[in-house]
Formats: sequence, structure tokens, C-alpha cells
Amino acid sequence: MELYQLRTFVTVAETGHLTRAADRLHISQPAVSAQIKALEEELDVRLFERGPSGMTLTHGGTRLLEQATKVLTAAEALKHVAKTLKGEIAGRLRIGTLSDPEFIRLGEFSNRTVERFPLLELEFHNEVSGAALEAVRDGKLDASFYVGELAHPNVMGLALREMTFCVVAPTAWADRVQLADWTAMAALPWILMPSNSAHNQLARALFRKHGVEPGRLIEADQESVIANLVVSGVGVSLLRESLALELQQAGEVCICEKAMLRTTLWFIYLRERAQDPLIQGLVELLQETWASPQTGAVSQ
Repeated sequence: MELYQLRTFVTVAETGHLTRAADRLHISQPAVSAQIKALEEELDVRLFERGPSGMTLTHGGTRLLEQATKVLTAAEALKHVAKTLKGEIAGRLRIGTLSDPEFIRLGEFSNRTVERFPLLELEFHNEVSGAALEAVRDGKLDASFYVGELAHPNVMGLALREMTFCVVAPTAWADRVQLADWTAMAALPWILMPSNSAHNQLARALFRKHGVEPGRLIEADQESVIANLVVSGVGVSLLRESLALELQQAGEVCICEKAMLRTTLWFIYLRERAQDPLIQGLVELLQETWASPQTGAVSQ
């Protein structure tokens, strides 16, 4: 069994198609097919069902995919350690990001990474916070920015800052929401992120605290979309305090004084990778980034 066969197996599983896998791996489609066939013969397990729409993992293939991913991750870690023995931090890391790159200081963090570790490549993937935690836990992301409580035993992180969220409503609803009790508030349309997001969980905790259930929900997975919907008069929601204050100053939303919710912004990674030189390098850079003042930043 060769690492390139496992890499091909994982790529076919991700793309669901031999031709797309071949394009990603920069080899021919017959070579991909031959590698999958050879791996199936060596393992004595059928990995895929071939169909007109593509390649579907069998039950056995699904179980082996997790192990194959771990083997490839371990092999990459071995190469990274070998390079650090020569004083180099090199490789590629998949990093989860949140919807506002300026808020998480992504540009500054990236610039510092390029300057400090020129051989290190970063691959960014925008994620809802709950999905980011799952992706880090499952090894699909090497690390991620994350908002919310951090309680998973296999995941640890660097706390970057405390965050405050406000309940906001369209400006035209100001008198309506300021005079409303929580039964009336819950009856309004609420715009929330998906259920696995910290945004949704904060709102749900608020509803539980007041013993109410929202009557009508509208789902949006981007903070900018939520802000636009509130400004447009669609419903109420939670927004970061700095953004809420900015929109209130512009006369585009009103902040409901009934609730201020607090949570934490983290940079998370697997506990077992805490000593990985690549992760340690990023954590060090983030500590430097967040220790320095941000030009034009609005405190929360």
C-alpha cells in the first residue's frame, strides 16, 4: 500500500468522480482507476460503487476513509517535523475563517505568516462556527477561527477576544421593540444563522432564559446578509456590538436595550497537534497579532 494510493482514494471520495479526481491530482483518469482497483485488491474491500453519476463510497469505504485521512495527516506531520529539524516551517495548512475577515484580523495575520514562514502555505475556508469545530475535530481543517463555548475534549484553542452581541431591529420598529415584552419580541420575525452556529445558540439561550419560542425564523449564513435584512425591515436579529453601533449611528437599525450577550472568539486546533511546529508557529503569530493594536478598531 502506497501513500499515493491513499491520496487518490481520499480525492475520489471528496470529488465523487474519477475524472475530477484526476484533474485535482494532475494524473490521467485511467491511472486513478488503476490505483483504486489496486488498493481494493490489496485491502480486499470494495471501496466504491460505480454508477452513471459518479463514485459512491461503500459502507467499507466510508469506514476506511477516516483511517486513510489519518494516515495522510500523519505522513504530512512527519514531513513537517523533518523540515523543522533543518530550521524550516513549511507545508500547507487548511484554516477555517468567519464571515468578517477584518474582524478576525485575517489580513494582518496572513501578512505576518508570509513574512515569518515563507515556505508555509495557508488555505482559507469560510465556515459557520459549529461546522468549523466539527471540521477541526474530524481533521478536515487543521485549525480555525471559532466563536462560542469550547467544550470538546479533543479540541483546544487560543482565546483571542471577548465578543458582545446586541439585539437589533429595523429603525422603524424602535418604539415597537422598546415597549415589547419577550413574548411580543419572540413573535417578531427573527433572522438567525444555522443551528450549528454560535449566533443561533446565543439567540436560543436568550429565548430559553425568557421562556419563549420564536414564532418565525429566517435563516442566513453570513453576518453581512443578516445586517442587510435587518436594515431592510425584514426582522430582528443579533449583531456584533461594533457593527450594531455603526449601523445605529447611521440611522439604519435600533439596538434593543433588553439584552447584551457575550461570548469568545477563539483560534482552535486538535489537542493532539498542540506540539505540531506548524500549529505552534501560527499560535505564536496570532498572539503577536492580537497583542498589537489594530488601526481603526472599534472596541467591544
